[in-house]
Amino acid sequence: MFSASRHAINTRVPELAITIDSVEKSFPRALHGWRALLQPLATPSVQALRGISLEVKAGEAVALLGANGAGKSTLLRILATLLLPSRGTARVAGFDAAKEPAAVRRQLGYHAGTDLGFYARLTGAENLRFFGRLNHLSESFLRSRIPALARQFELTASLDNQVRTLSSGTIQRLSLLRAILHEPKVLLLDEPTRSLDALAAAEFRRFLKKEVLQRHGTSLLFASHTLPEIELLADRVAILKEGTIAALDTPMGLKARTGATSLEAAFALLTGHGTASLEEPVSP
Repeated sequence: MFSASRHAINTRVPELAITIDSVEKSFPRALHGWRALLQPLATPSVQALRGISLEVKAGEAVALLGANGAGKSTLLRILATLLLPSRGTARVAGFDAAKEPAAVRRQLGYHAGTDLGFYARLTGAENLRFFGRLNHLSESFLRSRIPALARQFELTASLDNQVRTLSSGTIQRLSLLRAILHEPKVLLLDEPTRSLDALAAAEFRRFLKKEVLQRHGTSLLFASHTLPEIELLADRVAILKEGTIAALDTPMGLKARTGATSLEAAFALLTGHGTASLEEPVSP
């Protein structure tokens, strides 16, 4: 399926697709007014992550669940090489995210609901071909892969339109398509269905579970506030609280250890937060 032009991408994933070892991340306190000019010089003093350790096996799906500001997006951005950890190491497909960022990017697909990054005056198809070529995908592969995924995401009619003319939900689906265009072995998703309507979200979950996880054995680490989505997709759930992992188990295991009858109740018992804190996700 892949052209020889993709030889730079190592599709072999070690037994552990993701290894996070004692990762910490601190940010400077937000400054306002003229003091904002000093922001680049400020000392990092606000801890978003406090010694996170986590492993994701090859072919496993792990969900990150936590209240606003728990550190979910920060952790995913470190793995996606968009942020450097203050301490600790993060490895994707055997490569160090801080020391080998180019190798890491070749192994993963990344989608964040608030960071779409398309060229507005290019069409959807032109954007996808551009990002595909950045991933060393051949033109022949893209000619078959893009239309096939577009049908799956109901995007065929939108591919020839400039991105600036598309609705936010359509752009969201286009971004999801881009994340899996190169059939990555490791997939990072941050609120993947947040801008999709109910039918589109259900179809994407079905596609993700059947085609991406089961058929291709992709390893998945994703953040979500949608509990049914987590129970459908996740083998294990990491519950984050104030930058630490409060619990890590299967959905059934979390319910069993807390005596709860639902994942919602287990989350509340383990964190002391009601599920209202999950309703409006805000990046930490």
